[in-house]
Amino acid sequence: MVDIFQNRILLISIFSCFLAQFIKIFTGKESKIDFRRIAISGGMPSSHSSFVTALAVLVGFDKGFASTEFAMTAVFAIIVMYDASGVRRAVGKQAEILNQIVDDFFHGKFDQHERLKELVGHTPKEVLVGAALGILIGVIASNI
Repeated sequence: MVDIFQNRILLISIFSCFLAQFIKIFTGKESKIDFRRIAISGGMPSSHSSFVTALAVLVGFDKGFASTEFAMTAVFAIIVMYDASGVRRAVGKQAEILNQIVDDFFHGKFDQHERLKELVGHTPKEVLVGAALGILIGVIASNI
């Protein structure tokens, strides 16, 4: 189990994910610092995209970009990013619509319903920025 903490590729990929989550504090719609955003999914940049692209880039530098290991991590990254901007984004839009229906129905007088989480997925821009961050972290870390 101790070996996992010596896995440089994993640790740098996790760092890339946490860095993206930290950046979210400063990128909310309200243009103000919001520390609550550090623990949410969705938003700018995509920490999922940052995580998996850093992983793929680091594996590419370590094992070679023609290796099977890079191919697997690249395919994994593409699936994660597609899901983040496709399926999860659609779920967020549906939640937004359902919340508006509930608000319209009760005119704000009924507070006992639980609002659905609307910020679930990512826009393509959020995914691309997250991927760019992951690539940047991967390239920088591979040269250290």
